Amino acid sequence: MREFFDTSVLLAAFWGGHEKHEASIKQFAKAEKKHSSCAAHTLAELYATMTALPVKPLIPPEQVLLFVEEVRKRLSLVSLESEEYYETIRSAADRGLTSGRIYDALLMSCAAKAKAELIYTWNLKHFHSIAPELAAYIRTP
Repeated sequence: MREFFDTSVLLAAFWGGHEKHEASIKQFAKAEKKHSSCAAHTLAELYATMTALPVKPLIPPEQVLLFVEEVRKRLSLVSLESEEYYETIRSAADRGLTSGRIYDALLMSCAAKAKAELIYTWNLKHFHSIAPELAAYIRTP
């Protein structure tokens, strides 16, 4: 079964202090490139978020880079072509999506491109609102 990981799950997998850490790390540990993927942009989002977490001590960039490398080892990275980006934005505008919802819409486009049969996220509400027709395939780990 092809699966797609949202950044929220990867963040929780790598940050031991996250309330969803245990479930996230278990799901990530089962991931294999041949059937598991995430958006290429997720690497940057994971890096940006983890290096800015309000924790003491801060997680150093070199540690976060190790997490990013682990994602690259376990997951196939999905990128959108420029026309796919535009079509996702156009579709979001047609549906009245605003603000940061565009990023979730781009992730959903990546999941569709990967032919994901399961989409793992901790942001169910956002993902369901963007693709209600896929609600049965969007779940938490």
